[in-house]
Amino acid sequence: MSTPEVADCLFCRILAGEIPSDEVLSTEQTYAFRDLIPRAPTHVLVIPRHHITDAAALDLSHGDVLAEMFHTAQQVAELEGLEQGYRLVFNVGEDSGNSVPHLHLHVIGGRLMGWPPG
Repeated sequence: MSTPEVADCLFCRILAGEIPSDEVLSTEQTYAFRDLIPRAPTHVLVIPRHHITDAAALDLSHGDVLAEMFHTAQQVAELEGLEQGYRLVFNVGEDSGNSVPHLHLHVIGGRLMGWPPG
């Protein structure tokens, strides 16, 4: 952790083992763990192992890690028995409700999801 932003990042601290989490799946580039405030019976966060602030900070150089995040989300859905469907969500910026500035993909399922999301 070289920058103050990363040193203070909740998810970077989880990755470093400084803060405990309920691991669901771990890969070379990603880590998936249960959300502490779940919005559905299954609510797992998939994060990259290196710090990326949010989806607005992505560029073409992030293609491999982004593909692995989606693959991890698919594996999580399978492990969690979400055959009936699930939602994948990226939130960008404070107005979206994003409270941790580290890219994360929500895997949400286990119940019927209406529209708009809620």
